[in-house]
Amino acid sequence: MGRPEGIEAVLAAKFEALFPHLDERQRRLAIGAEARSLGHGGIRLVARAAGVREGTVSRGVAELESGEALLGRVRRMGGGRKRAVDLDPGLRGALLALVEPDERGDPMSPLRWTTKSTRRLAAELTRQGHRVSADTVAALLREEGFSLQGNAKTIEGAQHPDRDAQFRYINERAKEFQAAGDPVVSVDTKKKEIVGNYKNTGREWRREGEPVRVRTHDFPDADLGKAIPYGIYDLAADAGWVSVGTDHDTAAFAVASIRRWWHAAGHAAYPHSRRLLITADAGGSNGYRTRAWKFELAALAVKTGLEITVCHFPPGTSKWNRIEHRLFSHITMNWRGRPLTSHDVIVNSISATTTRTGLTVRAELDTAAYATGVRVSNGQMAVLPLDRHEWHGDWNYSLRPEEHRRDGIPPIPPQLEPGPGRAWLLHPALTGVDHDQWDQLIGELAVAREAQREEDLHQRRGGERQKTPAAGLYTGRRPGLTLVDRLLATLLYQRFKLPQVVIAPLFAVTPVTLNRAISQTRRLLRHIGHTIEPAETQLATLDELIGLAAHLGIPTPKIKTASY
Repeated sequence: MGRPEGIEAVLAAKFEALFPHLDERQRRLAIGAEARSLGHGGIRLVARAAGVREGTVSRGVAELESGEALLGRVRRMGGGRKRAVDLDPGLRGALLALVEPDERGDPMSPLRWTTKSTRRLAAELTRQGHRVSADTVAALLREEGFSLQGNAKTIEGAQHPDRDAQFRYINERAKEFQAAGDPVVSVDTKKKEIVGNYKNTGREWRREGEPVRVRTHDFPDADLGKAIPYGIYDLAADAGWVSVGTDHDTAAFAVASIRRWWHAAGHAAYPHSRRLLITADAGGSNGYRTRAWKFELAALAVKTGLEITVCHFPPGTSKWNRIEHRLFSHITMNWRGRPLTSHDVIVNSISATTTRTGLTVRAELDTAAYATGVRVSNGQMAVLPLDRHEWHGDWNYSLRPEEHRRDGIPPIPPQLEPGPGRAWLLHPALTGVDHDQWDQLIGELAVAREAQREEDLHQRRGGERQKTPAAGLYTGRRPGLTLVDRLLATLLYQRFKLPQVVIAPLFAVTPVTLNRAISQTRRLLRHIGHTIEPAETQLATLDELIGLAAHLGIPTPKIKTASY
């Protein structure tokens, strides 16, 4: 059997030539015979070719297969029940008022904000006094030139007046770097992927009736989590590099991915280069407003000895980024229809991506932890070796590899005192730890925290620290929670079962920030082998905590109870 559209065209031509010479019953028998000869799907195909309802074709098939003698009487042309649209002249206009654009329809219509299925349209027309079925509504819509349509992404947001000029500027810088033999890369974060046995869009060839079985619901697996692919696409080499992260999509993760690419592929491809051009989107972890992005790039410039120039695409133009259609689209095509059951499957699928034009891709798993909410102060930004270009210095800038700059975010020194107004929480009756044990616990916790931080930085640097940080160079903003604050919040939560939304105002942070601090502190406490024993008294409100302190003779300051 040929292609359905070809068969339909042949049948349509045949019926057009034959029908004028047949009466109603003969036409019905003819289309029924054609449908029988086509087998499965023949009724629908013949109905479209003949321009009749599928029920008419089915009736013709049934008459042929019944074996009974046909009636001698044939209905005259124009006989039978009148069409609903002929009996109700206002039906067509009422239907168009429901489905036409909003400005032509009734602004008070109950269908204005609902899906306009034929069933809903028929129900609304019936409510208005036009008795009609869903099938009749569908037939009328087709007569009026309507069909089921999806959304088409064709309208862009408000265009920046310098959009086209910035495109030209990026193109000129790229040509300049490539002419000098220096690397030009396009970077971006691909869509996060749920890891596990979940449905992945697309189809792949398998034996009929043997699809890959996946989970019904796409709830993320708590153990596997998500995969965060960050890509670097080398325009001249037509080569991609993807770091698959497992933690957070932060500026530190983005720059760590670029560093991995440079050490693994970029340096070998451009051994004599002293410059690197990065083209990136306007937002996200590598956005032009993200201070941490520039701060981490300054550290990368020191590490690699490269002068790093960044040109951002204007806001709302991320689809113009080369990496989207030169790398990410091919990765999506390569793993379509295949469940991404593990991080290894994702890395291997990305690495196996190729094209007929010569694209090659390398991928690597990045299991390092990247802290969120890192702030870079005005003082830190002021001393960055950053040169803004004359044309749109917010979008275009360069970072010099100055040797006296340090890499990474400055370490937070161990802070052994609570924040202002929180000293009363140190009472042994509240912490469950006497003063001598407290000092020892804080000391062990500070060492464990610094070791954890150095381990994370070691993975991000890809090796040992090469230079000692310049003391006092980066003063930064004092963090909202000291090490003691973190421990006190954890003790209140663990010992007294005090809800985190109640604890948060005590430390002038949001519940989300407090939750993250408590989770990190609990991991450190497990690491040093310290167990928090629950108190006999369980608390539910801040007033109960203050009442307990008063009962123990602990003076408490005035506490702000407003939510954050």
